[in-house]
Amino acid sequence: MSRRALTLSLVLLLALLLTTCAPPATPAPAQQPAAKEGKLTVFGTFATAIEEPWVGVIHTALNNAQADGRITYTYTDDIGYAGDMERILREVSEKQKPDIIFGDAFGNEEAVRRVAKDYPNIAFVFGSGGGPAEPNFSVFDNWIHEPAYLSGMLAGGITKSNIIGVVGGYPVPEVNRIVNAFIAGAREVNPNVEVKTTFINSWFDPAAAKEAALAQIDAGADVLFAERFGVIEAAAENGLCVFGNMSDQRSLAPDYVVTGPVWSMQPTVDYIINQVKGGTYTSQDLKDFSMVAKGGASLAPINTNVKCGLSQELVERVKAKEEAIKSGLFRVDINESQPPASSKP
Repeated sequence: MSRRALTLSLVLLLALLLTTCAPPATPAPAQQPAAKEGKLTVFGTFATAIEEPWVGVIHTALNNAQADGRITYTYTDDIGYAGDMERILREVSEKQKPDIIFGDAFGNEEAVRRVAKDYPNIAFVFGSGGGPAEPNFSVFDNWIHEPAYLSGMLAGGITKSNIIGVVGGYPVPEVNRIVNAFIAGAREVNPNVEVKTTFINSWFDPAAAKEAALAQIDAGADVLFAERFGVIEAAAENGLCVFGNMSDQRSLAPDYVVTGPVWSMQPTVDYIINQVKGGTYTSQDLKDFSMVAKGGASLAPINTNVKCGLSQELVERVKAKEEAIKSGLFRVDINESQPPASSKP
């Protein structure tokens, strides 16, 4: 072997040994989102009209943040489910480039997630029945089953016919867990109560909700739970006590609205704003921020002046249960199965 060949062989052997013994390369750390200066820009995309209570809760929280000078907020509502959601999201993401987009993905789930994946620098925060997706898609929902249970306790104590009517939107997990908790609360106070549940298969159809409520009244219901908008009008016209949903709806019928589960998006909105502002936003399930423990769920003030009558003893019993929930001593079961048309014992 020539000296030149021998030298070349030694060089190759040395290079091989160095490559084999070298420590593995450290992967570059994932790039973190940068902190934001000044006001954040936030856009809302809502499938239903802003008057629909579920969407209205999100809208209210974002308006509050804008009033506090923390964000600039604009929105589009009543988008529907015919394909316009994806088009609008892409236009907003491309042209306006907001820091955060809030909205509801129910009925537009795949379209919303496709857009979020294409714009990883925007925080997408959507009401959803699915899970979060890296790197930028977070999910939330209205976890108000706890105050729904308390409302059910009051309803079970008020009814004289032992028949309570519930009008819901769709039999989906979000609605089912609220209705099932309401039924469980009613049966804690009154084991003999029958709860009749009707779904109108719409998120916002006040006329259909009212018609369903009137049918339940004809079937003997003397207390109603307005899981959907439109039921309170039917109750008031017939002089019956009724429970609202999502927000404090006492003003709609001051003589008849007892109380109702209230959802606040403020804890969720504030948390997301702080995350994006500080450059620490990551995709996550924001469920806990919509529950009682973090202030996302509550029972509206109990209206002791309702015309159907409400005993102080019952009010105190419900308040004691509310404190047990807040302290963690009592946990309301999460039951997302479709409630029966009748819970007759």
